Amino acid sequence: MRISGGIVKGRRTATQKLLKKTSTIERLRPTSSKVREAIFDILRNKIEGSRFVDLYAGTGTVGFEALSRGSSRAVFVEMDKLLVEEIKKNICKFGFEEKAQVINTTAEEFLKKAFVIKEIFDIFFVDPPYYSEEIEKVLPLIGEKGLLNENGLIIVEHFFKKRVTENLDNLKIHRSYRYGDTMLTFYKRKDI
Repeated sequence: MRISGGIVKGRRTATQKLLKKTSTIERLRPTSSKVREAIFDILRNKIEGSRFVDLYAGTGTVGFEALSRGSSRAVFVEMDKLLVEEIKKNICKFGFEEKAQVINTTAEEFLKKAFVIKEIFDIFFVDPPYYSEEIEKVLPLIGEKGLLNENGLIIVEHFFKKRVTENLDNLKIHRSYRYGDTMLTFYKRKDI
């Protein structure tokens, strides 16, 4: 996996050897470079200075892409300890120590703690395992807890056949894009 744009463009974040070693039950499915480029093309006017959360970070490539392209802060949330260590190594290797934070916990726990300390973010990238129920768990938490900036976005990457909730109490679908078997669904706050 390589960063496709910005100040660390071309730098590698993960190797096939690492991907085969991960202890996740469902094999890691990194976001393809085509989908990453599409995400950051859509975000081009929102990424500079943003506070970005890579909620199911995996290799952290999407979060690193955000930092490379001008995000002021990225939080990587990942449960797999091997991947957490790899993300930490890459933070140092890319010189992002002042801008990046890695949290080894579940997405749900991270969101609950972020609410307690009143953190607000500009962009959430939500890419759980395709056949899990994680999307249904975390979207309401982000919306109900007020963790999304008023002009912020939530980007959900999911299998194209998976139906996602159109309207939640505080969130609504803004746009959807399909790239092969992958869908990107963008949510915004309803009060905007």
